[in-house]
Amino acid sequence: MPGYLVMANAHAGSVGREALDAAVGVLSAAGPTEVRMPADPAALDAALTGLDARVPVVAGGDGSLHLVVNRLHRRGRLDQVTVGLVPFGTGNDFARAAGVPLDPRAAAAALTTGRPHRFDLLEDDTGRVVVNAAHAGLGAEAAAVAADHKPRLGPLAYPLGALLAGLREEGWALRVSVDGTAFAARERLLMVGVANGPTIGGGTPLCPVARADDGRLDVVVVAAVGPAARAGFAAALRAGTHLARDDVHHLRGARMQVSGEPVRHNADGELDTEVSDRTYRVLPAAWSLFVPDAPAR
Repeated sequence: MPGYLVMANAHAGSVGREALDAAVGVLSAAGPTEVRMPADPAALDAALTGLDARVPVVAGGDGSLHLVVNRLHRRGRLDQVTVGLVPFGTGNDFARAAGVPLDPRAAAAALTTGRPHRFDLLEDDTGRVVVNAAHAGLGAEAAAVAADHKPRLGPLAYPLGALLAGLREEGWALRVSVDGTAFAARERLLMVGVANGPTIGGGTPLCPVARADDGRLDVVVVAAVGPAARAGFAAALRAGTHLARDDVHHLRGARMQVSGEPVRHNADGELDTEVSDRTYRVLPAAWSLFVPDAPAR
């Protein structure tokens, strides 16, 4: 085994550092292991430049995985490596989708004995890739609200953000097309989701039937804009039954576009400024991640 290069959060607290040390101990028993804590994208690029034949291991959540995969993609190296993942974030939605254990020590052990599995990516019209999901409208506003509560509430911050944003937002005038075919929705939409994995925000089921390795993107269009409809949608979303609602529509394809009023987008937990037009396309089997030989329990 050529070894591991672990990229971790430089701002992890004492509890997080203890968990990181435990995971690194497991990896070190399997091969030479180095830990880097890049403070910015330039430092991350420098670490990836010195990757050599080592396995790049992301010790973090969806945002950290998003950043590393994007840097590898932009450098043209994503096809040359298989990434490892040791979850440390508050959401860890892609780890859940891939069957990676959420306990850092267990994830490290699974990494040393796991197998490479290829997953899709979503790419937007700026060249950025999305590992798990992107969404515009309510979901992005919910994440913005949740960010203020995340240090105190952790994974519970997103449901709170969704509740508060859902009570005050009245929707956006948006147009959605999938594979060039316009989707006829109501004039105003509450949310448009583009899913690779099934959940966002630490387990909220944006699209429960989405798979990150099926070569398609899943689009969820939500037209629940009235006060009662918003409340009903929020309850159904928590239960994972919202796709059965008449004001929620599920589409699948290879490419989608959302345009209209400027609206905020959220990509793997990273918030954008408002944009009036954005396109996403699926890149099938675009990258490789070590996954356990058997599903994590």
